[in-house]
Amino acid sequence: MKVIKIGGGCLKGINTIRQISHLMPIYGKGNVIVVSALYGVTDILIGGIKKALEDEDKILPHLETILKLHLSVASMLMDSEECLQGYKADLAETLKLLERYYFGLNFTGELTPKMKDAISCIGERFSAQLLAWTLKSYGQSCAYLLPQHLKLYTDGKFGDATVDLEATAEAVKETLIPYMAEHEIVIIPGFYGISQSGNITTFGRGGSDYSAAAIAAAINAEVLEIWKDVDGFMTSDPKLVPEAAFIDRLSYEECGELSYFGATILHPRTVEPVRQRNIEIVIKNTINPGRQGSVISDTSEQAAKVIKSITYTEDISTLKVHASGVGYRPGILSIVAGAITDAGLNIKSVVATQTCITFLLSKQDLEPAYNALMQIKPVPFRMLEKEDQLVLLAIVGEGISSSKGVAARCFSAIADVDINVELISFGPSRAALYFLLHKDELHQGIHALHATFFDTKMTIPAA
Repeated sequence: MKVIKIGGGCLKGINTIRQISHLMPIYGKGNVIVVSALYGVTDILIGGIKKALEDEDKILPHLETILKLHLSVASMLMDSEECLQGYKADLAETLKLLERYYFGLNFTGELTPKMKDAISCIGERFSAQLLAWTLKSYGQSCAYLLPQHLKLYTDGKFGDATVDLEATAEAVKETLIPYMAEHEIVIIPGFYGISQSGNITTFGRGGSDYSAAAIAAAINAEVLEIWKDVDGFMTSDPKLVPEAAFIDRLSYEECGELSYFGATILHPRTVEPVRQRNIEIVIKNTINPGRQGSVISDTSEQAAKVIKSITYTEDISTLKVHASGVGYRPGILSIVAGAITDAGLNIKSVVATQTCITFLLSKQDLEPAYNALMQIKPVPFRMLEKEDQLVLLAIVGEGISSSKGVAARCFSAIADVDINVELISFGPSRAALYFLLHKDELHQGIHALHATFFDTKMTIPAA
């Protein structure tokens, strides 16, 4: 039995959605399919939160927009008027729930994490209903099962939940397995689960990959397939490096590091559940479904050059905390880091010296983190320094930390093109080395590294 994940990028535009709906009966029978919301719908739902808080008169027109979007797609997909009417009934019921949420927001005037999770995951429910009724209209035995009925249990943390694999694995024996005996294809909305107390909790933006991985682990699936519009991972971003080559196989460690440092093929947490069950992840290209995409497992084909890929992210900033003796003063790191995390912000990494603590943050978290530190009394630092004109470059490969000369070649390549490195981290990960550059040096830096490690020509596209 497989678990197949279909992302929002594969549910963009009527032609793409129609193609997916035709592929599902071919590849989905006997398997579980986890779906994201239609492309852009989650943003629409979140946009509705602001409208609901501003003015209750904006709520019904917003719901009408969502209704028309999904009905226009359904009317072009479904061959059966009976199935179209069935979908309309399900859609109306779900929209009624969303309407109650929006009016509740307007009444209270307060957006809680609980309410935000409940609203933001409804797009996946719309999508599952749409695809299930579409396949029924094709004569397929298909049904959808909501995570709350599946009993996809989580730790209860709103906005960034973690699946309770033990509890979920026990529950699905009584929910999903019998359901699959009755239907050839079962579709499950991704992105969210439920706490033991029954609250909806989401897995963070893009978390449908993680949903699929958790379900695959819970049922001990043969494989987790991730359907994309690409073949898989490359030696670099082909938009920046046209010479980038396809990667056949990666380890869980390599995949996790590439995803964390900017490669957008998978959500960074996807490998966590399947790694525990040693389940392979396979990337499948919906444009060429017969082709074998990148395979992720517990082993990696050891490349002679060790390095598998070079990735980057522009969503990086630094907040430097300058103070005397921060390396040996007890408690200062805890104080400043605690202030940032207490503000609900994520610290990507931290580097400390005797005179400075440097926090790596998402760009959107830089100003809130700065404000959080400015509230500390008494002030434990001399100065704060913000920098958001940066890019993070990472080279990834299993065994990088124990391979002689890799770091030297990396920094020689960067130095040869006269680039100044702002910060370096080498050692914490067995499979990654990363450093920060000024954002204007991204193209030059990534081409220099790719030319060095993959023997490609040093070409830099015109700006």
